[in-house]
Amino acid sequence: MAPTLVWLRDDLRLADNPALSAAAQSGDVVVCYILDEESPGIRPLGGASRWWLHHSLLALSGSLAELGVPLILRRGAAAAVIPRLIEETGAGAVVWNRRYGLAERSADAAIKTWCGEHAVTATSFQANLLFEPWAVTTGSGGPYRVFTPFWRACMDGHPPRQPLGAPSSLRCGNPPMSNELDYWALLPTRPNWAQGLRETWTPGEDGAHRRLAEFLDDHVSGYQKNRDLPASEGTSRLSPHLRFGEISPFDVWHAAQERKDASVGEDIRVFGSELGWREFCWQLLYFNPELATKNYRPEFDAFAWESSTRSELQAWQEGRTGYPLVDAGMRQMWETGWMHNRIRMVTGSFLIKNLLIDWRVGEQWFWDCLVDADTASNAANWQWVAGSGADASPYFRVFNPVTQSRKFDPEGKYLLRFVPELADAENIHEPWKGRAEGYPAPVVDLRESRERALAAYQALRKP
Repeated sequence: MAPTLVWLRDDLRLADNPALSAAAQSGDVVVCYILDEESPGIRPLGGASRWWLHHSLLALSGSLAELGVPLILRRGAAAAVIPRLIEETGAGAVVWNRRYGLAERSADAAIKTWCGEHAVTATSFQANLLFEPWAVTTGSGGPYRVFTPFWRACMDGHPPRQPLGAPSSLRCGNPPMSNELDYWALLPTRPNWAQGLRETWTPGEDGAHRRLAEFLDDHVSGYQKNRDLPASEGTSRLSPHLRFGEISPFDVWHAAQERKDASVGEDIRVFGSELGWREFCWQLLYFNPELATKNYRPEFDAFAWESSTRSELQAWQEGRTGYPLVDAGMRQMWETGWMHNRIRMVTGSFLIKNLLIDWRVGEQWFWDCLVDADTASNAANWQWVAGSGADASPYFRVFNPVTQSRKFDPEGKYLLRFVPELADAENIHEPWKGRAEGYPAPVVDLRESRERALAAYQALRKP
């Protein structure tokens, strides 16, 4: 029988991979990954994500090799590469797991059309979301604009399916030529800024399942409270693994539910709602494809962004704003490719509301620096902070970095981890009020910049 071509994208795993499982049952398989930065509208990965992708593909290649199947790597527009692979392999079918961005859906639809015209079977599967965006709608049939009723509707419907196991064996006849992974030059070299990423993360399916097990064994108890404490190991840190599909949300969901008992029931519920927020962001993107570049609320098109100086933006990017919690977060991201969720809100609020810099500037910087830069979540969360998005933070909520650090990092453990020059500061939360050698003065005054932001936001409300 003709082999089946398995086209992997954001699903770099063996377990609970419906496309791979279906292909394994049909006979010989050819498993491929295409680095597609050429199809119309496809957003190229940022630097930190490219580092992760390299190591994730390396891990997946090793797992497939243990089953006797190579991972075929190709680069280029999918519309050109997939037909070429089908011709080279004689594949009679191609399978993939669905994607939800408009550019990705368009690319997939074009491939499905081509397959139909050339007598090749094309089949797609649900794999990376618990609930497909079009399946959860309001009473009027439209998408939700507010998270709570969205997630309630999800929970009132059919429960997420049980995850599939990994194929126990795979067969591959004559595999086609593959690119060398190193040839893609995904890793940074000049300079090589990835040391902190290497020390922090283990990309790949095994790393993802170890991370989940460690979270459920050691950290899920107290999650509801500890997830707000940046100095603690209070979060799952599964976001990059989910971003690249090294673990499926179905595996995460059911593993968590199996641990649910009276002692951690509320913690599991809150953790589940965080998975729900990820689902909500994808629904927003599905129905609003320009979420990363266009205000969800059109009234924000008239917002009076300031032309802040390059030095202020650079100070924010480099963690030199003079506000310890903002600087700690920005340095954490630069060093590890990840930032604690509460600190993401604080750093985002500071850029948007204290510096009055367009949220799209911050979204792009996070896209380049985060290993978990997710097309939907990155854009939706930046718009949430700006107040321009769905279920948005109200315009008058300006996160005060001093108040936030006193409340959630009172001993300054997180601050000192990433801003060590504050070790001898007389006042670690407000270093400008005492001796703090080597630490910059604040780039803006919190009170004055807050009032400026509120005035700009209030202007939007005037008829």
